[in-house]
Amino acid sequence: MERRFRIRLDDLLNDAEVPITLVRGALPRLEAFVEPFVAALQTAAQKTNARQYVAGLLSDLESKDAESIAYLHDRDRQGPQKFIGQAEWEHGPLLAELVRQVGTELGDPDGVLVFDPSAFPKQGTESVGVQRQWCGRLGKVENCQVAIYLGYVGRQEHALVDVRLYLPQEWAQRQRRRHKAGVPEAIRFRTRHELALEMLDEQGPRLPHAWVAGDDELGRCSWFRQELRARHEKYLLAVPCNTLVRDLTQPEPPASPSGRRRPHPFVRVDRWCAAVPEGAWQAIEVRPGEKGPIVTQAVRALVEARVDGRPSGVVEQLLVFRERQADGTWKHDYLLAFAPLTTELKEFARVFKAEHGIEEDLKRAKGEAGLGDYQVRTWVGWHHHQALALIATWFLTQETRRGKNPDPRPDGAAGAAVDRRPAEPRPRPPRPAAYPPYHETAFAAQRGGPALPLETTQALTAATF
Repeated sequence: MERRFRIRLDDLLNDAEVPITLVRGALPRLEAFVEPFVAALQTAAQKTNARQYVAGLLSDLESKDAESIAYLHDRDRQGPQKFIGQAEWEHGPLLAELVRQVGTELGDPDGVLVFDPSAFPKQGTESVGVQRQWCGRLGKVENCQVAIYLGYVGRQEHALVDVRLYLPQEWAQRQRRRHKAGVPEAIRFRTRHELALEMLDEQGPRLPHAWVAGDDELGRCSWFRQELRARHEKYLLAVPCNTLVRDLTQPEPPASPSGRRRPHPFVRVDRWCAAVPEGAWQAIEVRPGEKGPIVTQAVRALVEARVDGRPSGVVEQLLVFRERQADGTWKHDYLLAFAPLTTELKEFARVFKAEHGIEEDLKRAKGEAGLGDYQVRTWVGWHHHQALALIATWFLTQETRRGKNPDPRPDGAAGAAVDRRPAEPRPRPPRPAAYPPYHETAFAAQRGGPALPLETTQALTAATF
């Protein structure tokens, strides 16, 4: 077994050893944990249903839907089913409390906001938002629902804090389907990038952060990157290997016989990477391990991306990270960044790894908190379940923190950071009155705006790279 995999396995096995003292008193802690959330509900019945539903999501039930949770508590299934699928209670205040807690307990000025789309395979056509579309969980186009999650990553821990359901255009335009699934009249078609920006505008000021990160579904969209720059957000976003860029760190090519200077051609980022000299790669320590630091390798350049056959006119940094696989080959990750040129590679590596933390949270939410176990078809039912599942996942995170930082007091609060004040959020630019309309394509959106004049890059690269 390769050394870094053996080290990671040892870490996981050590983490799997749970002393009985850490789980003793978990039920009383759960009862106290849910109180700030259920306080937003109006009736005693709703509060009881919420408490029992969260407890059911954290139980060992094989399927954590409303019916199974009702039977777990020796109840008729209709009460919990109506509470999740039909009752008129707002999930927003519960998620607002979740954001408040995460910002208070995990908040760091250099935190990272991570956007991560996730799909839920579904059968039939009645569930809200379901249609044949790309399903990352299955790795193919399949019948599924797609949600965009917002996660927060601090220096010590990470957590999911918000979610939006992607309503495909076909759904948004068909009134009969909308009415049957209970989609509110105010809901209109929004691309996945617009949904991410909505969460950024709403939750960003409450979560101290310095970076925005996301996978290549978000990074390939130049319009999304432009909107982040307009909000003065630093970003590090993955892009596909076929993204076209022009390397601005290379010296200008010689003039042609006519005296004209042609700029360097655009090339795919994977082909640019293949031409990088072996000595240009720098080793970066990602995190400590029990038997030595875990190291990745990185290289970067200043580039201009190509958008819809035209130069974008925007200077961005291209980052490539690589790690050796068990079979001896290299796995490469390509990312575009908007950040000061003085940003160190180690900082980029930290932000790059932040997305992996949110991927772990999604796996945990699906595997341990029933995030995908719902059996509801309506708009409100889906959001009710998702909100309570994110809250249940946060409780698991709190218990994990408690295990890492055991409190000597009996059944004390989870972790030592509960009394920390949230870091002061930095001033935010005004929220745009409306998003400029655009049409989403398979690999790129259609806009870009100058953030750094191209003519200044030669002097900057000479000083920096």
